[in-house]
Amino acid sequence: MPPKTTDATATALAKIAEWKDPYRDIGERIHRVILDTVPELAPKMYYGAPGYAIGGKPPVLIFFRLDDDTFSLGLTEKAHHEVEEGSAHQLMQAAWVLTGIDDTTEARIAEIVRRAVRRPGNSSASNRAYRP
Repeated sequence: MPPKTTDATATALAKIAEWKDPYRDIGERIHRVILDTVPELAPKMYYGAPGYAIGGKPPVLIFFRLDDDTFSLGLTEKAHHEVEEGSAHQLMQAAWVLTGIDDTTEARIAEIVRRAVRRPGNSSASNRAYRP
């Protein structure tokens, strides 16, 4: 049985549908990756862009947007942030610009999504593997 479509899902998909290709395809694929990776996430519009929150209730943790011809994926300040293991610096990545999407990029986005929702004691979402 297909997942129930909510008004928020319909609004997010309508926003993505407004974009020209290749951005529409990128948006549709990222939307699917986010929901497949952590099914507890649900769409919630975030400053006019598709955002995703646990149960669709604030706070939004992840979003993506198209500004002119720049497509970006970002984490809000409410997402889990951590310095990557083995890093020699203290910077924590919170945004990425995409020029396209492929299976490798989808896998990396799934990893970003799992990290973004990670909380102490929240092993279910953080340990789920994304499989396209």
